[in-house]
Amino acid sequence: MNLNSLLTDSKRILRLKDVQTLTGLSRTMVYDLQSKGEFPQSIKLVQSGRAMGWQYSDVIDWIDSRVQA
Repeated sequence: MNLNSLLTDSKRILRLKDVQTLTGLSRTMVYDLQSKGEFPQSIKLVQSGRAMGWQYSDVIDWIDSRVQA
Protein backbone atom coordinates (compact mmCIF):
# COMPACT_ATOMS: atom_id res chain seq x y z
CA MET A 1 0.00 0.00 0.00
CA ASN A 2 1.44 3.39 -0.93
CA LEU A 3 1.12 6.72 0.86
CA ASN A 4 -1.55 8.11 -1.50
CA SER A 5 -3.89 5.19 -0.87
CA LEU A 6 -3.39 5.60 2.89
CA LEU A 7 -4.26 9.28 2.73
CA THR A 8 -7.42 8.77 0.69
CA ASP A 9 -8.77 5.63 2.37
CA SER A 10 -11.97 6.79 4.11
CA LYS A 11 -12.11 3.62 6.24
CA ARG A 12 -8.66 4.21 7.70
CA ILE A 13 -8.46 4.49 11.47
CA LEU A 14 -6.35 7.31 12.88
CA ARG A 15 -4.61 7.17 16.21
CA LEU A 16 -4.40 10.24 18.45
CA LYS A 17 -1.04 11.43 17.11
CA ASP A 18 -2.41 11.32 13.54
CA VAL A 19 -5.50 13.28 14.62
CA GLN A 20 -3.30 15.86 16.33
CA THR A 21 -1.15 16.21 13.21
CA LEU A 22 -4.15 16.66 10.92
CA THR A 23 -6.07 19.06 13.15
CA GLY A 24 -3.33 20.93 14.99
CA LEU A 25 -5.22 20.28 18.25
CA SER A 26 -3.68 19.14 21.51
CA ARG A 27 -4.63 15.85 23.13
CA THR A 28 -6.62 17.70 25.79
CA MET A 29 -8.52 19.76 23.22
CA VAL A 30 -9.43 16.68 21.15
CA TYR A 31 -10.94 14.97 24.19
CA ASP A 32 -12.53 18.21 25.42
CA LEU A 33 -14.29 18.83 22.10
CA GLN A 34 -15.26 15.17 21.87
CA SER A 35 -16.89 15.28 25.31
CA LYS A 36 -18.90 18.37 24.23
CA GLY A 37 -20.03 16.60 21.05
CA GLU A 38 -18.07 19.03 18.89
CA PHE A 39 -15.57 16.50 17.55
CA PRO A 40 -16.06 13.00 16.13
CA GLN A 41 -16.29 10.23 18.71
CA SER A 42 -13.42 7.81 18.96
CA ILE A 43 -14.02 4.13 18.51
CA LYS A 44 -12.65 1.31 20.61
CA LEU A 45 -10.21 -0.75 18.54
CA VAL A 46 -9.90 -3.76 20.83
CA GLN A 47 -12.77 -5.15 22.87
CA SER A 48 -10.71 -5.83 25.98
CA GLY A 49 -8.13 -3.06 25.56
CA ARG A 50 -7.83 0.69 25.78
CA ALA A 51 -6.74 1.37 22.18
CA MET A 52 -8.89 4.04 20.56
CA GLY A 53 -8.97 5.60 17.12
CA TRP A 54 -10.97 7.90 14.89
CA GLN A 55 -12.30 7.19 11.44
CA TYR A 56 -10.33 9.20 8.88
CA SER A 57 -13.42 10.39 7.00
CA ASP A 58 -15.02 11.71 10.21
CA VAL A 59 -11.93 13.75 11.06
CA ILE A 60 -11.65 15.11 7.51
CA ASP A 61 -15.35 16.06 7.55
CA TRP A 62 -14.80 17.88 10.85
CA ILE A 63 -11.82 19.77 9.38
CA ASP A 64 -13.91 20.71 6.33
CA SER A 65 -16.69 22.01 8.59
CA ARG A 66 -14.15 24.20 10.43
CA VAL A 67 -12.87 25.65 7.16
CA GLN A 68 -16.41 26.54 6.09
CA ALA A 69 -17.30 28.11 9.48
